[in-house]
Amino acid sequence: MSSSVKTAISMQQHLFDDVNALADELNVSRSKLFVLAIEEFMKKNESKKMLAQINAAFADSPDETESKNSELMKGKQRKILENDSW
Repeated sequence: MSSSVKTAISMQQHLFDDVNALADELNVSRSKLFVLAIEEFMKKNESKKMLAQINAAFADSPDETESKNSELMKGKQRKILENDSW
């Protein structure tokens, strides 16, 4: 089991009031609500990083071999679709 650490944060009063209201609504402690929010934020941030890496990997133009293979595949797919009776 991982250990817990305590931390203090500062926020505007209206946000604090909203946090308390949501924690009550969800029937969780304020600490649990912060943990859930941070976990969700970190997941979304990790997804954004991964998407940026994927986009960077596909950002370059295809080389000559990739272009030829793509054209060959288009032709083969076209023939398959022409022979397929939907």
